[in-house]
Amino acid sequence: MRHLKTDHPDELLVGTDTGDDAAVWKLDDDRAIVSTADFITPVVDDARTWGQVAAANSVSDIYAMGGRPLFALNLVGWPKDALPIELLSELLAGGQDIATAGGFVIVGGHTIDDPEPKYGMSVTGEVHPDRILTNAGLRPGQDIILTKALGVGVLTTAIKSGAATEAEAAGAVASMIRLNDVACRLAVGAGATGCTDVTGFGLLGHLGRMSLESHVSTTIEFDAVPFLSGSVDHAEAGVMPGGSRRNLEWGVEFLDAGSHGEIHQLLIADAQTSGGLVFGVDPGETAAVLAELAATGHQAAHIGSTAAGTPGLILR
Repeated sequence: MRHLKTDHPDELLVGTDTGDDAAVWKLDDDRAIVSTADFITPVVDDARTWGQVAAANSVSDIYAMGGRPLFALNLVGWPKDALPIELLSELLAGGQDIATAGGFVIVGGHTIDDPEPKYGMSVTGEVHPDRILTNAGLRPGQDIILTKALGVGVLTTAIKSGAATEAEAAGAVASMIRLNDVACRLAVGAGATGCTDVTGFGLLGHLGRMSLESHVSTTIEFDAVPFLSGSVDHAEAGVMPGGSRRNLEWGVEFLDAGSHGEIHQLLIADAQTSGGLVFGVDPGETAAVLAELAATGHQAAHIGSTAAGTPGLILR
């Protein structure tokens, strides 16, 4: 749940966002504090790269709410008798790489002995109280912008099985370690009110939930959705994470898939790690937002639009 806490200690404004935990405390008319936490198990073999992915994933929800990260605490589960301490140092160095890139400070953390390695961060940031992006903020008549290509779930599954090429693996990693800071700035600057990041519940789950919470009907043009190189081919060959199948099972109740078959449905349900932002803007802002996203290296696209109607997703 996302909790929006005001000056009144008993007043809690809540906007649900499936799969994350974040809170906002209003300090005064110009400042609010955002707090969130996340951690993941390894998605790649290289410890430093995993640290970068996990840290980028952890800070993503700050950006999804229109905020700026200030500081973070490392959260680590480490099998001390199974993995060398040198790998832990590399892992934390990866987290520091992201903190440096994002302009925030790692001020400490906590480590426990855990048979399965885990890493992430508790991140604190700030946001203007009048410019908080929520997943209940979509409005009819907006264009939907997706700032990163989908397919991370398929490709990380292909990486683990040895089916992914080096180029495909590199593309997935580059996407996962890209921060959502530029996307956040552009969303806020373009007047977006509804936004979320695309992570474990996939585009289907996150945009679907945002459509339900915003009481709008959202149409996705499948051919406009960008996918990472190789991800569609692997999906058609049967490479698909179990999380994506569970996402589709859950989301089918608010999805009108039209003539699109299971593969297309699974691809929009693909479970992402450190995915991009998805937000709504007035159509007059779309071209400028996409141009700047392209100029800064994002594989972004205008993937659909919102309208008044039965809340949910329509796939065309």
